[in-house]
Amino acid sequence: MRPFFSIIIPCCDVEPYVGECLHSVIGQAFPDWECLIGIEASKDRTEEIVRSTIAGDERFRVFARPRSGSCSSSRNIGVEMARGEYVVFLDGDDAIQDGALQRLHDRITARPGADLYPCAIQVQNDALARVEEIRDNYPLDAPAELTGPEATRLICRNGPPCPMLQMTVFRREFLIDRELRCIHGLRRQDSEFSPRALYLAKRVVPLHERFYVYRLQASSVSSSARGGGYFHGDWATILKSLFAFHALVSKEAGFDSRVAECWMRIWSQILFYLWFAPENLRKIPRARRLETLGQLFADGDDDFRSLMKCGSFLRRVAGWWVCAFVRHASLRRAAELFFRLYFWFSKVRPGRK
Repeated sequence: MRPFFSIIIPCCDVEPYVGECLHSVIGQAFPDWECLIGIEASKDRTEEIVRSTIAGDERFRVFARPRSGSCSSSRNIGVEMARGEYVVFLDGDDAIQDGALQRLHDRITARPGADLYPCAIQVQNDALARVEEIRDNYPLDAPAELTGPEATRLICRNGPPCPMLQMTVFRREFLIDRELRCIHGLRRQDSEFSPRALYLAKRVVPLHERFYVYRLQASSVSSSARGGGYFHGDWATILKSLFAFHALVSKEAGFDSRVAECWMRIWSQILFYLWFAPENLRKIPRARRLETLGQLFADGDDDFRSLMKCGSFLRRVAGWWVCAFVRHASLRRAAELFFRLYFWFSKVRPGRK
C-alpha cells in the first residue's frame, strides 16, 4: 500500500534528542505514513536508541551511512526509497507537533497534487527554554496557489527567505521527475536546494500550517562553526551551483527576468557580505577568502557576470570588484576598500542598494 506521507529522518550524533523526535512521529494519530531513517556513523548511542525505539514497528525502515557531516546523503537516499505520495523532511534533533500529520493531510487533500506545500515552523531555543520565533516565508494574504516563479518573487520581496527544507511538504514524484537532490557532503544544503525546487514547481500551495519544531542547540551543524570563514567553502559550492542554475534556466523560453532580479539581490548580497563585509575582512584572512572564492570561480565567472547584469549599477560595480579581487593581486586592497565604502553606503542609504 502506498502511504500518504514518507517521513525522512537523517540522524548523526543526536543521542539526547532522537528519542523525542521518533516519539513525535509514533504518537501521530494519523496512521498513513512510513518513516525512513538514515543513520550516519555516530560517536554516541544514536543508532542504539533509534533501533530500540522503533523495534517491531514495520512503518520504519533504517539504512546506515558513513559519516559525512551533512544531511544530504540520507535525504537523497530517503527520497529514492520512499513509497509515499508526499515527503516530509525531519531532522533527528527536531520534532513534529501533536496532530501535525492529520492537519497536513486535511489541508493537502483540500488542494491535492501540488508540487510544494510550504508551511511554517516553530523555532525552539533550548538554552532559553522558550519559543524563539515562528517562521513562515509567505504572508497570510498570499494567493492560494502560485507557480514556482510567482512564489519566488513573492517571498523575495521582504529580504532573503528562510531556505529550510523542513518547512515544505514535497510531492515525491516532483522530486524524482526533476531529479532534485542535495549535494553530497554539503552543509547548509537547504540554501542550494530550496531555490531550485521552488522555481521548478508548477504548483505551490502555501499552507501556513505550523507543524515543525526546530530546535536551536549549540551542537548543531549550523551553530557549531569553528572560527571565521568556517562555512565559506560550503557557500562557495552553493553559490557556484545557483549561478549555474540561473545561467541554465534563463535561456528557456518565457523566463521571467524579474525572478533573476530576485536571485541577484539575495545571492549577490550573500557573496558580498560573507567575503567582503568589514567584520569579515577583519576576521577572515585574505588567503582564506581567496581560496574559497577560487572554488566559487574555478570554472570562470561567466555565470556570475550573467546574473549581475540584472542588478543595479552599484551592484554591477560591486560584482566587477569581486572578479577583480580574484583575478588581479594588485587590485585586492582596492577591492576591499571599495567594499568598506559599499557597506557604509548601503547602511546610510538603504533604499539605494
